[in-house]
Amino acid sequence: VQLQASGGGLVQAGSSLRLSCAVSGGTRSNRVMGWFRQAPGKEREFVAATRWYGGTTAYADSVKGRFTISREDAKNTLYLQMNTLRPEDTAAYFCSLREGWVAGGPRRSSEYRYWGQGTLVTVSS
Repeated sequence: VQLQASGGGLVQAGSSLRLSCAVSGGTRSNRVMGWFRQAPGKEREFVAATRWYGGTTAYADSVKGRFTISREDAKNTLYLQMNTLRPEDTAAYFCSLREGWVAGGPRRSSEYRYWGQGTLVTVSS
C-alpha cells in the first residue's frame, strides 16, 4: 500500500484548503483512513478518520465543524476539506490507513499501519 498526500500550501487565516491522499494497493472492503497533523516541536495528533465504506467518521474537537473528511471511491482518493483555517492549524498533515474501525474511531497514530509522506499547511494571521 502506498499513500501520496498533496494539496498543502500557504494561506491566510479564514481561508479554505483541500488536501488529497491518493491510495494505491490494498483492498477497500474494511479500509479505514485517517488524517493526522504534526506541528514543529509537537507530537503527531489525530485530526479525522473515516471508514472507506459506510460513512462513519470521527473528528478531533479542535477541527469539528470546520474540517470534513471524505473519499472518492472511483479515484481511490481520500480528502480533507479544511475551512475557516486558523494559525494553530499550521502543521504537516499526514494521511494514514488501517484495517477495521474501532469504537469512537481510531485516534492513535500507533493504530495505523500505512502512512503518506505529509503535506505542509501554513496559515498566516
